[in-house]
Amino acid sequence: MKQFIAFVRKEFFHIFRDRRTMLILLGMPVVQIILFGFAITTEVKNVRVAVLDPSNDIVTRRIIDRLDASEYFSVTTNLNTPDEVEKSFRRGDIDLAVVFSEQFANHVYTGDACVQLVADATDPNTATTQTGYAANIISSAGREMLPAGVQVSTIVPEVKLLYNPQMKSAYNFVPGVMGLILMLICAMMTSISIVREKETGTMEILLVSPVKPLFIILAKAVPYFVLSFVNLTTILLLSVYVLDVPVAGSLFWLIVVSLLFIFVSLALGLLISSVTRTQVAAMLASGLILMMPTMLLSGMIFPIESMPLLLQGISAVLPARWYIQAVRKLMIEGVDISLVLTEVSILAVMAVALITISFKKFKNRLE
Repeated sequence: MKQFIAFVRKEFFHIFRDRRTMLILLGMPVVQIILFGFAITTEVKNVRVAVLDPSNDIVTRRIIDRLDASEYFSVTTNLNTPDEVEKSFRRGDIDLAVVFSEQFANHVYTGDACVQLVADATDPNTATTQTGYAANIISSAGREMLPAGVQVSTIVPEVKLLYNPQMKSAYNFVPGVMGLILMLICAMMTSISIVREKETGTMEILLVSPVKPLFIILAKAVPYFVLSFVNLTTILLLSVYVLDVPVAGSLFWLIVVSLLFIFVSLALGLLISSVTRTQVAAMLASGLILMMPTMLLSGMIFPIESMPLLLQGISAVLPARWYIQAVRKLMIEGVDISLVLTEVSILAVMAVALITISFKKFKNRLE
C-alpha cells in the first residue's frame, strides 16, 4: 500500500509541474460554465416588436406597455395596415409582430377577442421562444387587468412552465457542462497520461517495479478522480452562486451519481489507452468518440427525442446521456433517487463492462 501511495503522489507531482495541464484541468470548467451560462444562451432579449392595433383601447395599450416594460421585448414600431407587417420583416426592422383584432376591448367580454403573434421562423427555435415569451406576458397582463368572470383563455392560452419558469438557459446547460467536463478530464486526460508512458518507453520501467501493473494503472487514475471531484465542486458552486441555478434535489445523491459517472469515464479512458499507441491517436480518439458525440448526441444542446432513430440509438451508448438526464432530474426537478434508478443502473452496468474490458485488454497488451 505504501508503494501504491508513493505512485499516486508521483502522479500528483507530475500533474502539478505541468502548468498547461493544470490550466486545462482547473481553468476549463470555470471558462465553460461561464460561457454556457452567460454567453452561449438560448434566451431571447431585446426583441424588436411591431404592434398592429386598430382599436387602440385601454386593454391593448396596457398589454403593449407590459410587453415594452419586460427585459425581453422592445416595442419599436406601430403599424397601420396588415401589409406593413410582412414589409417590416423583409426589411429586417422587427423580430416579432403583435396583431390585435378590431374593437378588442369590446370583444373581450364576448369571448371573440384574439391576438396574433407573428414571428420570423427562418430560425424555428428562436421564433418558438419569442412567441412563447410574448404569450406568457400577454396572458399574465390579461389576467391582472380583466374583471372577474372574463376568461383569460379568450385572449391567449395560458402557459405554465415547470421547474424553470424564468426559462433560463443555464438550467439546461449546467447538467450538460458537468457531463462534458467530467467526461473529458477523466477519459481524455487519463488515456493521454498512460499512453505518454508507452510512447516514451517508461511504462516498461514502471512494470518491473515491485508494484503490480493493476496498481500502476490505478495510481495514474486516482489523481484525475480527485481533480474531477474538485471540478464538480467548482461547477456546483458557480451554478448556485453565480448562475442562480438551484440544487432542488438531494445534494448527496447528486454527488454519488457524479462519482459513478467519474468512474465510468475513467474506465473509458483506460479503454482508449489500451487501443492507442501515441498521444495524438489518444487525443483524436477522445475528441471524435467523446467530445463531439457528448456535445451533439447526449441531449446537452439538442433534444434526443427530435433526433432520427439511428442517432437516438447511438446516444443510448453514451454514458454522458444518462448522467445528464440523472443530473437534470436530481438537480433541476428535485426528484427522489428512486426516479433515477434507470439512469443509475445503466451507468453501473457501463462501469462494470468498461472496467472489465479495459483491464483485460490492457493486461494482454503489456504481457
